[in-house]
Amino acid sequence: MAPMAALSFLVSPFASVAPVIFLVAACIYLWQLQWNLRRDRDWKLPLPPGSMGLPFVGETFHWFLQGSNFHASRRKRHGNVFKTHLLGRPVVRVTGAEYLRPLLMEEHSLVGVSWPRSAQDMLGPSSLANSIGEIHIHRRKVYARIFSHSALESYLPQIRNLVGETVSDWCTRHQAVTVYPETKQLTFRIAVAVLLGSLPAREELTDLFSTFEQLTRNIFSLPFDIAGSGYRKGIQARDKLHLYFEKAIENIRESSASEENSSALSILIKSSKDHRMEMSTQELKEAAVELMFAAYATTASACTSLVLQLLKNPAVFAKLKGDLQTRGITGREDTLHHAAIAHLHYLDCVVKEVLRVLPPVSGGYRVAQRTFELAGFQIPKGWSVLYSIQDTHYTAPIFQDPEMFNPDRFAKNQMEGKNIRFHYLPFGGGVRRCLGKELAKLILKVFAIELTNVSHWELATKTFPKMLLVPIMHPADGLKVWFSTQLSNRS
Repeated sequence: MAPMAALSFLVSPFASVAPVIFLVAACIYLWQLQWNLRRDRDWKLPLPPGSMGLPFVGETFHWFLQGSNFHASRRKRHGNVFKTHLLGRPVVRVTGAEYLRPLLMEEHSLVGVSWPRSAQDMLGPSSLANSIGEIHIHRRKVYARIFSHSALESYLPQIRNLVGETVSDWCTRHQAVTVYPETKQLTFRIAVAVLLGSLPAREELTDLFSTFEQLTRNIFSLPFDIAGSGYRKGIQARDKLHLYFEKAIENIRESSASEENSSALSILIKSSKDHRMEMSTQELKEAAVELMFAAYATTASACTSLVLQLLKNPAVFAKLKGDLQTRGITGREDTLHHAAIAHLHYLDCVVKEVLRVLPPVSGGYRVAQRTFELAGFQIPKGWSVLYSIQDTHYTAPIFQDPEMFNPDRFAKNQMEGKNIRFHYLPFGGGVRRCLGKELAKLILKVFAIELTNVSHWELATKTFPKMLLVPIMHPADGLKVWFSTQLSNRS
């Protein structure tokens, strides 16, 4: 081939691709530039460091794929306050108690509630998550009765029965249990039983679970309402759930006049009347979906993390088992009450440490109500602020060796003189601290008590799984474990 012809052969493909490369590069440059131009010009402070990613999608796909490494790598590069672009919104990610304090304590002044558009639409405008100001305060008072001491005591028999049946079933199987999907089914059944007072028929319950899974998978999705999109699937699941709960609400209203009903929904209906904020059917449907979402998905995550950490730390499991046996607690006592469980101090330390190391929700969303300063940077009005829970736990100066799983760090003599507020917040903080935290901890403790009856358990894979953050903390392979009530020689 002649030299000129060869050169032409090589240059021709590049010449055809070059304009495309240039256009893509120009789009990315303009995308990044526009955010600097949209900073608040009345403030001399710069925007936080970081990247806004690709046009329109930002760093959303990086977030999904990298999991916990996404925020950790950017925090290492940019510090505890950095900017990014997730789920269609500019976001400032914040880590550390000193920076979280104003975000959690000055809601309605500096920041307001801000969930991604997809979550807002699926949970509904009257949900606690989307309520603001005085409305939010009053609704929390109405909801609080669901989680009172007497309410938790009334839920306990169902919780213990369902947990006991599940763990016993795991021990009789001749194959490894995939813990995360199994605990999701368990906590879903608990959530339905608590919410409605009883469980529906198996086929109906299976269909309800499948629908809720569809909602959970898509609650954090790009807000594109097109056929086949995650957003559309989530909305369809929400509508189906609303139809189901509408019938359940009608049945509870009809039965409440003639019989005592201790279901969470019946308590909520009565509480709203007592507070002179009687809830409409639509508000109750949204409340049911929100309570179910909050109760089953995050608690399943925590239960799975409990199993994972006890597998990784057999000495902790042995100490927990010994402590419970010394106290005569095996999980089979008919007289085991909520108050007695609350006084099992080492069990409480184990649960707290699980939630420190692997909090189910990695952070919380807010939106800047006005431009303000944080860590020497401006946070422009209208930008989302995502505060980090897990990163804050791992960087908190009050926790020595934060990578180590050590329940004893929460012993009374270890925590004396330490103010853990804003350093430890697995249930969030401020005016939006999780109302259902005591129910979640109760389920975790009952689950842990039942696990101590298992004589043998071991990881069914060669290595422990990678942990993913979206939509909540969970193991990539579901965590495969052998359980048995008999000592095993399985190799």
